[in-house]
Amino acid sequence: MRIIVDAMGGDNAPEAPVKGALLAIEEYGVEVVLVGRGEDILEALHSAGVGELPPGLSITHADQVVEMCDNPATAFKEKKDSSLTVGLNLLKSGEGDAFVSAGSTGALLSAATLLVKRIKGIRRAAMAPVVPTGGGGSVLVDCGATAEGTPEFLLQFAFMGSYYAERVLGRPEPRVGLLNIGTEPSKGTGLQREAYQLLQKAKEEGRVNFVGNVEAREAVEGAVDVIVADGYSGNIFLKAVEGAGLFLTREMKKMFMRSFKTKIAALLMKDGLRDFKKLLDANEVGGTALLGISKPVVKAHGSSNGYAMKNAIRQAIECKRSGMIEDIVENVEHMRLPVRPAGGESDE
Repeated sequence: MRIIVDAMGGDNAPEAPVKGALLAIEEYGVEVVLVGRGEDILEALHSAGVGELPPGLSITHADQVVEMCDNPATAFKEKKDSSLTVGLNLLKSGEGDAFVSAGSTGALLSAATLLVKRIKGIRRAAMAPVVPTGGGGSVLVDCGATAEGTPEFLLQFAFMGSYYAERVLGRPEPRVGLLNIGTEPSKGTGLQREAYQLLQKAKEEGRVNFVGNVEAREAVEGAVDVIVADGYSGNIFLKAVEGAGLFLTREMKKMFMRSFKTKIAALLMKDGLRDFKKLLDANEVGGTALLGISKPVVKAHGSSNGYAMKNAIRQAIECKRSGMIEDIVENVEHMRLPVRPAGGESDE
């Protein structure tokens, strides 16, 4: 398997992508193509103690870099020789099995949608991070790719999130919940109420294990495996979970450093505290899958280090091997509403 990595994307590029690629080749036995400025990549390899390209690693040169200040909707067109554009074109032409980038989220989403293309019949691609919950993590779909959704979008998010949870996370018959302000079917705006009816119908047809509306509190406690939301609500939920995790970690550290006795207690609880910190560490997950794209694309966090990039590559490998995209293609007809009159939105 060959994974294409944007070597110039992210706050710590090219060092982090290079280190992540080296770790992934060693641990997973895959081939990695680093796309970016060749001299900078070679310098990063030299800094990592690598004099010659190891087996399984190759470089594809790209002069330009998509910066965070660039227009995300047009950057990949304006910078056709950027590591992002060149890398996604390699994926499109079949010269790799998946693509990983820690660069601009908006530019990656736009470029993946217009270059690699959405699966035919999927209205919007969705970002689906695995957020820490009491159930060992839940897929949140969408977390911000599409701020304003439609009931059909949410229906498709539920299907795609369900396939991801089952195929990649290994959750048989994953429980799907619609993020809402209450559990009753009548709760929420018109969007949530209409989406509830569509999801209930999909449940009755045996296609999605929809368990109803889920409040944020229950979602964090692990009530569902897949949390379905419009991008606006999903992003707020994600940022709240991240903020709560940082707050708890900081307060626990202050508590254990308060006195000699609490420091001893911290030593006795060292293993448990390490596991707790690991649960909240985004570097352990690696990245966010873009669901609905015709080939695996993973967005790593902008501040990813080498370890996080390695895990993002692992996630890309799992997405490719899982058969999740094939599931979506085979079942997309069940995720669509009846054809709208002329003038409605195109699938493409």
